[in-house]
Parts: sequence; C-alpha cells; structure tokens
Amino acid sequence: MAAAAAPAAVTGAKAGFWIRVVAFIIDSIIVGVVNAIIAAILNSSTTGRSGIQTLLGIIYFTYFWSSSSPWPGQTVGDKLLSLRVIRTDGSDLTIVQALIRYVGLFISFIVIFIGVIWVAFDPNKQGWHDKIAGTYVVKVS
Repeated sequence: MAAAAAPAAVTGAKAGFWIRVVAFIIDSIIVGVVNAIIAAILNSSTTGRSGIQTLLGIIYFTYFWSSSSPWPGQTVGDKLLSLRVIRTDGSDLTIVQALIRYVGLFISFIVIFIGVIWVAFDPNKQGWHDKIAGTYVVKVS
C-alpha cells in the first residue's frame, strides 16, 4: 500500500521568525486593547489587569488557533499576514492542541525568549511551542 501524500500545507513554505513576530505584535495589541476596555469597565487594579490579560490571551490564541474559529489556525495577525498554524500532518488543531501550543508559547517566553527565538535557527522554523504541540506555521495564499 502506497503512503498517503502529505497535505499541500505541510509542504508549503514555513513562516520565518520576523513575520511571526509582526503577527504576534498585531495580536498582542488586540488583546491589550480588549484588556484595557474590560479593566476600565471593571475599574480593576494593575494586578487584576494582568490576570485579565492572561485569561484573554489564553482564550484568544486557543480559540483562533483551533478548528473552532472562523479562520482555522489563524489569529487576526496571522490572517492579515497570510500565515496559518497547522499540525505537522497538515490537519487543523483541536482546542486542546491549541491550548497545549499556548502553554508551550508561555514556556518559550519565560525562558528569556529562547524558545521563540529558536524559530530563526530551526530548519523547520519551529519554536519550542511548535515542537511541544507538533505544529508548523505556514504561509498561505
């Protein structure tokens, strides 16, 4: 029996470090604005704001990276820059897989950004969070 061909998305060009940074900045601005609005409505302290921002980040990234979103595998920043997060087999992420990727992203950031910078040097353009979750970020048309 012949092996099944890999989906086209897996063989497509993988997104590099800088374009992913720009997409993340766009997404962070969106989460930050929503956080500021919610904090103003709730009149929360600085401590409360960081908790709200963490929760918003988890919800935002987990939802948009999953197959449940209107653009599976794409946050708003990814959509604007024609990027998409997929599993290494080319399939969409479930909510749980997206959450695992977010936890991996958090780990990648707290280790003085080494896990994120890893994208620039990895042959498959994977950060630690991509390796943990079994994902690629690919360019789409």
